[in-house]
Amino acid sequence: LAWFLCSVVERYAPLAEARGEHERAARWQAARQGWITALHDAGWDGAWFRRAFFDNGAPLGSSANDECRIDLIAQAWSVLSGASQPRYTDAAMASLNEQLHDERMGLLRLLTPPFEHATDSPGYIQAYPPGVRENGGQYSHGAVWALMAQALRGDTEAAWRSFEGLSPAHRARHPERGPAYELEPYVMAGDTYGAAPYLGRGGWSWYTGSAAWMHRAAIETLLGLELRGAQLRMTPRVPAHWPGFEIALRLDGRELKLQYGEAGSESAATHSIQAGEWIDWHALPARAVLRVV
Repeated sequence: LAWFLCSVVERYAPLAEARGEHERAARWQAARQGWITALHDAGWDGAWFRRAFFDNGAPLGSSANDECRIDLIAQAWSVLSGASQPRYTDAAMASLNEQLHDERMGLLRLLTPPFEHATDSPGYIQAYPPGVRENGGQYSHGAVWALMAQALRGDTEAAWRSFEGLSPAHRARHPERGPAYELEPYVMAGDTYGAAPYLGRGGWSWYTGSAAWMHRAAIETLLGLELRGAQLRMTPRVPAHWPGFEIALRLDGRELKLQYGEAGSESAATHSIQAGEWIDWHALPARAVLRVV
């Protein structure tokens, strides 16, 4: 939650400044700096970030824990918030990949080991069997955040691997994962179970929140297309085996195309833009074809 608050304040403080609420903005920024300090002090476990602390001061998501030794969300949001430094996030994401990723079943578990006998109760998730839903399964919201963090760090191969593990179409057609999944191949599941005897089985399907985050991760993070009012940019973060792609957009009645790599398109580029460069799409002619280099 602290990482998320850091992200929120970074976005809202400029709005407060623009409204002339300088004291409020300064108070928010001071609080944010305090959270960042605490996250890298008490929140750092040596190779990853801790998840939380119980009322008695005991840590959760720490190497000192027998259950929930490491939590996915704390690592992913250390990257997504932009409030940490690479010497921390590199170690945290390496720990995530090493301890939470199941290569064979294509899972990114929310935490490990799952809760079963903990006396410091984390709440309702301990009522789920080990490996089910938030109790050590692949919880889709969190796994998508990890996917986004991997891509933003430049680890596009890991990000694509995570995408395939989350995509119901990819999972359902896999020779080993598909038969275990037992859900529709065309809608997102809220979770995928992470322990025997239900390893790889899909949980709640038609999960709209997971679908929304997956869509954002695919379009905004992997393909890298971002729209902010009249501004547009594309920062592709796709794996090496992709030759390229083309995106067709309809904006305010205007048709645009964006091409990257070997898009295999019959449309010749009319403009060239740099990856990550913001442009005013209102200034483009109708049916413009943008080549992203």
